[in-house]
Amino acid sequence: MFRRGLIGYLPANITQGVVGLLTIVVFTRILTPEQYGGYALALSVATLAHTTLFTWIEAALARFQARAVERGEVATHLATLMRAYFWLAAIFPVVAAVAVWLAPISAPLKVAVGVGLGSIVFRSLIRLVQERRRADGEVMAASALDMAQTAGGFAIGVLAITLGAGAAGPMIGLGAIAVICLAFTLRKELTLARGGAVEADRLRDYASYGLPVAFSLILSLVIATTDRFLLAAFLDERAVGVYHAGYSLANRTLDVMFIWLGMAGGPAMVAALERGGRPALNATAREQASFMILLTLPAAVGVALVARPLAQLMVGGALSGGAAAVTPWIAIGAFFSGMTTYYFHQAFTLGRRTHLLFAAMIAPAAANLLLNLFLIPRYGIAGAMWSTAASYALGAVMSWLLGRRAMPLPVPLDVIWRAALACAAMAVVVSRIPAFGGLLELALKASVGGLVYAVVVLLLDAGGLRSRGAGLLQGLRARVAT
Repeated sequence: MFRRGLIGYLPANITQGVVGLLTIVVFTRILTPEQYGGYALALSVATLAHTTLFTWIEAALARFQARAVERGEVATHLATLMRAYFWLAAIFPVVAAVAVWLAPISAPLKVAVGVGLGSIVFRSLIRLVQERRRADGEVMAASALDMAQTAGGFAIGVLAITLGAGAAGPMIGLGAIAVICLAFTLRKELTLARGGAVEADRLRDYASYGLPVAFSLILSLVIATTDRFLLAAFLDERAVGVYHAGYSLANRTLDVMFIWLGMAGGPAMVAALERGGRPALNATAREQASFMILLTLPAAVGVALVARPLAQLMVGGALSGGAAAVTPWIAIGAFFSGMTTYYFHQAFTLGRRTHLLFAAMIAPAAANLLLNLFLIPRYGIAGAMWSTAASYALGAVMSWLLGRRAMPLPVPLDVIWRAALACAAMAVVVSRIPAFGGLLELALKASVGGLVYAVVVLLLDAGGLRSRGAGLLQGLRARVAT
């Protein structure tokens, strides 16, 4: 199931990667630095609100859908979760409107935050549709929906900005595309839930599972967003824009890879545990961890190595210089964050001990807040990027340690040291290439670095890649011979 998901979700992953980079290229050029900072703040507020109210429902749907299918309880399962969603969706807009009205922020920022909060109602519902499709193994349907939202949201956002929406433009795009996608998909989901009873005991079980997941994600968002709010408080929205540009450049590159792996990996591990027990889970988890490390560790190191020419090419001139300094540190943090979210955190959801997930994120969230409060007033943007990298590294360690108490997952140490050695060789070679700037430097360093990494990884047979490749070649030769 994991390999089928990797192939099936690849088009969505490519779309996310391309659109993610276009978002940086276009938005940093058609928005002023202050507007771009306002967009970053609005997105952070909307993400925090979404996670606080609705993510526990999405997490419960993803975790228990396979079990509901096995037991023939899909209608009741979906009806219970849908009712919880509609209760919250009826209350939230009123609370959000009052909060925005009372907030002591500028009028343009109020509009951007208000639009972002309003879009949550629709974005959460389409997320439920996506989670149900992924959990049921409807890879192509889930992938198509993801691509439509990614590309459509970007296109509508650009249109809204050109029509004068400013910082609210990207948020308009996210909300509008969710409404459009719901028009084509919601009817089927409601049909699947038709006839199902809303069970209070089931809802309590789902809440006891999902709320700790949501709380842990809130703490993750504290790490991911506190720096922006503190930069705005101690400096200004322009500083937020510079930081967010560099952050997005590194984080989106890594996050796209991790999301792709997570789309395939999460449902595959749940299915392996439910159908084959611990032996099947261990085999699936080891394969996923090895693949993640071999793919994302060199990506993080590579982004750090080419930060300056990458920023020159991708980020608008008013933001590119500062963004280049931020990118390497965020790339390091993004690797630890991705491994934590898409691998180590699976231990808590698989073991259904999500209260430990919440506990695992307390220390890094507190460390991030304290470090930012101490470092940003003294070092500005540099303090924020140092705090982020350190906090994500601490989060990975804490999640690994506590995850062993919930559902121990294998950590392929042999793959880690081989991949690290290959990255070191790549860094040595790339650092010798002159920094002459622009697309040529970026292309030369990326291609040479990738080639060096691939050669060393194959020589070391990391993850059994050389052995598997030889096996595939033998199989192909045998087919050709027959």
